[in-house]
Amino acid sequence: MRVLLVEDEPSISGFLKEGLEEEGFAVDLADNGRKGLALALDFINEYDVILLDWMLPGVSGIEICRSVRKINPQVPIIFLTAKDTVDDTVFGLENGANDYLKKPFAFEELLARIRVLMRRSTGEQTVFKIRDIVMDIDVHEVTKAGKEVILTQKEFALLEFLLRNKGKVCRRTRIMEKVWDVHFDKDTGVIDVFINGLRKKLDEDATESLIQTIRGIGYRINEDA
Repeated sequence: MRVLLVEDEPSISGFLKEGLEEEGFAVDLADNGRKGLALALDFINEYDVILLDWMLPGVSGIEICRSVRKINPQVPIIFLTAKDTVDDTVFGLENGANDYLKKPFAFEELLARIRVLMRRSTGEQTVFKIRDIVMDIDVHEVTKAGKEVILTQKEFALLEFLLRNKGKVCRRTRIMEKVWDVHFDKDTGVIDVFINGLRKKLDEDATESLIQTIRGIGYRINEDA
């Protein structure tokens, strides 16, 4: 899952980016309104949620929200702001935001609101079962035959993406866009490294790998794996 975070306060943006990445999100970070607007419009259909500070240098969060809504009315947008009046809340919601979180806030509350909005917008599934493997997104856990499988953050995010697209061929470029952030070096073989890591942990005693390689294109988990 890919997030755009537009926040000009380094202490807040650093904390949120680290926390979201620990939860398996790929996070693109912008520290001013102009950069945030450019990223939002360049990758408009790639973000699963956008987190916007209201008061930003260059371009305001309200302006970014309005611009995004002209192109993509579906992507969830949450304002993160110190503005705390009822009028401010109503104004933000009327200009396209789905939710409004007043600073300071607990990270757990932000994460819960993100999950709720994603479920509403996409019908997000949170538990996946295939073979003897169970992945529970809400508790961030993967088990195989009832025993926990320890995955790295990126392994977890990669497996989640493949399971959400079960039965479909996941192209390498699509995996890069959804699992890694905008700074990812697309010329590396890092995806293959993480796929191999997942296979070692999930294919034990299996006659066929859970994750199929579609040569020259990408990877797939079959519906009947």
